[in-house]
Amino acid sequence: MTFTTRFAPSPTGPLHLGHAYSAMLAHDLARAESGTFLLRIEDIDQSRARETWEDQIYDDLRWLGLAWDRPVLRQSQNMDTYANALDTLWRQGLLYQCDCNRRDILDAAQAPQEGVPTHGPDGLIYPGTCRHMHSRTGSRPQTVALRLDLVAAIAQIDAELVFSETGEHAGQIEIKNPTQTIGDIVLARRDIGTSYHLSVVVDDAAQGVTHVLRGADLAEATGIHIVLQHLLDLPTPIYHHHRLIRDDSGKRLAKRDDARAISKYRAEGATPDDIRRMVGLPPAP
Repeated sequence: MTFTTRFAPSPTGPLHLGHAYSAMLAHDLARAESGTFLLRIEDIDQSRARETWEDQIYDDLRWLGLAWDRPVLRQSQNMDTYANALDTLWRQGLLYQCDCNRRDILDAAQAPQEGVPTHGPDGLIYPGTCRHMHSRTGSRPQTVALRLDLVAAIAQIDAELVFSETGEHAGQIEIKNPTQTIGDIVLARRDIGTSYHLSVVVDDAAQGVTHVLRGADLAEATGIHIVLQHLLDLPTPIYHHHRLIRDDSGKRLAKRDDARAISKYRAEGATPDDIRRMVGLPPAP
């Protein structure tokens, strides 16, 4: 397969230095391997996505000297594909309807078991309140939250849960005790019909992504993605979780940190090579 990387921002705010680092790193690696660099717009949450931010993403990336090799995939136009993946999991009896709100989950987590983690890659680990409350037969219910029954899912997987990591903690990484460290994560939100975890796994496979480069803050979520790849019979790419770009106080950058927005550096006269120096990358090849 062609060496393929991707950059997948959400159009919910300005690109900052951390985004620039991730995008340029993925782009540089693809070019060094004579491979393919893709751009994906992760806009499943239409309540927060804005066309102006999407246009700014394209403009900033082109200014940085980045070019993508295929048309942009916009997740909001790919919802049927995610629905098909959910149908596959539903037919396997691995999804269940969840009626809990955040307060319900918080209340249920007030008395944690000793030695059992309370937080996972999606925040509070769901205690399984609704696991046996609803039928899993018939057609998949719509406009409800659907969770993955992780205990049933792990029992169905006849393979080691491992992936190759080439970032700071390089090597073969094993996903240990996923039912305790991940829990029953939401795969379809009632207001969206899918989730980040499901969509990103489906899209990476559909686009032939061989190497996923992303921030270390997403490393913990990789266990979820490996499980879904096995359940949906999708290939597992190689992962590279890179360092985060932080401000002077050591806090990682967020979209609300407009002071680090690429557009502001541009307005102040910075060049693309200036941005590269700021994030510790060599000049463009």
